[in-house]
Amino acid sequence: MTHLTRIADLAGRWFALLVLAGAAAGLLLPDRAALAAPYVSPLLGVIMFGMGLTLRPSDFAVVARHPRAVLLGVLAQYTIMPLLGWAVAHLFALPPALVVGMVLVGSAPGGTASNVIVYLARGDVALSVAMTSVSTLLAPLATPLLVLALAGSTLPVPAGDLFVSIVQVVLVPVLAGLLLRLAAARLVERVLPLLPLVSVGGIVVVVAAIVGANAGAVLTAGPLLALAVVVHNGLGLALGNLAGRVGRLPDSARRAVTIEVGMQNSGLAAALATAHFNPLAALPGALFSVWHNMSGSLLAGWWARRAPEEPEQA
Repeated sequence: MTHLTRIADLAGRWFALLVLAGAAAGLLLPDRAALAAPYVSPLLGVIMFGMGLTLRPSDFAVVARHPRAVLLGVLAQYTIMPLLGWAVAHLFALPPALVVGMVLVGSAPGGTASNVIVYLARGDVALSVAMTSVSTLLAPLATPLLVLALAGSTLPVPAGDLFVSIVQVVLVPVLAGLLLRLAAARLVERVLPLLPLVSVGGIVVVVAAIVGANAGAVLTAGPLLALAVVVHNGLGLALGNLAGRVGRLPDSARRAVTIEVGMQNSGLAAALATAHFNPLAALPGALFSVWHNMSGSLLAGWWARRAPEEPEQA
């Protein structure tokens, strides 16, 4: 168990590079990597179940203690990133499938790794967990409606099917994990240190499978799409920070909002695109998975050397 815990700890520390390695494996061994494509949704369900295991009812108490900060953060999450996804996709004149993929990434809830990045950035971890949890619970309604509104004129959007998929892949596993922790707290506490290994491994396989299934498209449209993803993520981080400043949030809370807005559950976006659109639409989610973990880690490293301007709330 000790050895597995050490491996899980290493996987968490080197998350960004492991995801990048997964993308490289998808390009180098596309046929083999693509064999995992049918299992993208189940893998994501396992990851979301693990996220549910990490939650406690006390995590939601932050909503009651700091409703303005949580509301501001979730509102920024579901306005800034969807609109940026649509705008950047059109700015770069991406084909319709990639426009839908960019909007899907922007309309996804907070990323599963964002809480760790906020912790490393010396931000308000409690606020980060609350934002991730609330945005995830809102996703079955918010994500399909946003995709329908922003991308419905580009490709047919099965909003009802998206709702059902998000309930199955996100909401049910998260609630099941939360309930299991309530029912068997001691058992769950023992396996919690291993969860980073499950989450990182799942995301790496998801990215490798999607890149492998679209290896040809990555090599042709890859550079332009990669630039679009970098711009989307960078503007999201910048505008998330601006939203925190406009809302006059403390420094540690601004760091949490910045990272929560900029880091998306891109694995969910890729899984939804694979299931309900053509495989090309999953590429923005796969590339976003690679890049936002790298940019988030870089930002966390920069902030880690600078203490928040007020006592930390984490």
